Amino acid sequence: MPLDRKSTNPDQKIRTNLPDWSSLIPVLPAAGKRTPALYRELRRLIEAGTIPAGSKLPPSRDLAGRLKIARGSVVAAFETLIAEGYAVARTGAGTFVADRVPVVKSTLPVETENTEAKMPLPGTLGVAMADARTLNLFRTLLARHLARPGPEHFYYGDPRGGAALRQAVAAYLRQARGVRCEARSIVITTGTQQGIDLVIRSALQPGDRVMVEDPCYPSARAAFAGAGLGLSGLAVDAEGADISLATAGARAIYVTPSHQFPLGVTMSMRRRLALIDWARETGGWIIEDDYDSEFRFAGPPLAAMQGMDDSGRVIYLGTFSKVLFPGLRLGYAVIPDPLLETIMALRSRTDRSPPTLAEAALTDLLREGHFAAHLRRARRHAQAARDALVAGLSAAKNLSVDVPDQGLHLVAGLPDSLADTAAVEIARRVGLGVRALSSMAVTNPPRQGLVIGFSGFAPEVLHAAATRFAAAISNN
Repeated sequence: MPLDRKSTNPDQKIRTNLPDWSSLIPVLPAAGKRTPALYRELRRLIEAGTIPAGSKLPPSRDLAGRLKIARGSVVAAFETLIAEGYAVARTGAGTFVADRVPVVKSTLPVETENTEAKMPLPGTLGVAMADARTLNLFRTLLARHLARPGPEHFYYGDPRGGAALRQAVAAYLRQARGVRCEARSIVITTGTQQGIDLVIRSALQPGDRVMVEDPCYPSARAAFAGAGLGLSGLAVDAEGADISLATAGARAIYVTPSHQFPLGVTMSMRRRLALIDWARETGGWIIEDDYDSEFRFAGPPLAAMQGMDDSGRVIYLGTFSKVLFPGLRLGYAVIPDPLLETIMALRSRTDRSPPTLAEAALTDLLREGHFAAHLRRARRHAQAARDALVAGLSAAKNLSVDVPDQGLHLVAGLPDSLADTAAVEIARRVGLGVRALSSMAVTNPPRQGLVIGFSGFAPEVLHAAATRFAAAISNN
């Protein structure tokens, strides 16, 4: 504790020549927050060298009087500095800055981050539609579990996720997607990207070769490349990825067979079976990303390829980010038995388990029929948005637009005279968010075109932005 008692020590004479410390310290906050505020200011002055190492701090009574605060606040701030090693108390002499303290000098201005989220431009990929009815339901379900929280919220549980949600997800996948699974093989993730990462670290080694669709989902491509895996592209045509190009040396093939990203085609049955044969014969893995499969506007969603595999070589990945909202941070993976134990250990070492409160609300959403009703509404909203986007783009005579019968984006073709990267800049200037198709190439020559999303924006907003772009592009 700082000592300010009178002493014959020669250091005591410093007391009459102390600088005006109060001029160095700004106005302190209201009572209750003065001690931490004073501590932070004193530490800042010490680290900046304004209060030099080894120098004496003012007596607590004097400093309290100058700052017009309680002496106890000053004593408590001094004690914190002493506990952290910034100051030392010398019996009969007072409190001094330690001889060795960190020096933190910076001439950079203090940067204040803008806390307001910047809204994406209409047409930006990966934006979910806010459904008021579903959000109100989700709020009610969260309140239900907060009012009577179960014990699972107060300890770390199964790294795969709660049993109730895994059972609900397994039932949904069996009924809606034709997936062969039980709750034990479901791993709840934060989304498809985490699922890919878990698969990479459990089934693959740096240097292994992975084959991906070309063009490919950029985030998946980045995950494979970032893990030190060799990438080869499988050209995509009207039947999906060309499986005849698959090699025996590859350890895994990543595909989006139900709705290829970004071209939107569906993999034919012939190629699905050929891919399953490849995995069976080579011992390789198929990573099936069921991208946007829930959003099919003509007929029921197509069955997943995983349900056709009887050899256990397909790893199935999906997410609730697109159908609900990305902020939920919940997805799922159906893991074959040989990888399950390794993936559970990996999950335990990273984020331990999914968020149980969100899990509980989502479980109720699935079990009580709310999710199915939400999907029906979401499909109607998405189809209306798609039609508005297409109508706006159709005003441009030099654009060719493929109207998709599923998914949440479309691909627009460009005239040969206009590079898609240049078209991206034109679109941005008029307020339309698009991606260059060429940026999604892997190893084959890049194709030209624009990838434009239609989820998460009101139809009239999309139509207006697309109309502006159509006028701008027609003048090029």
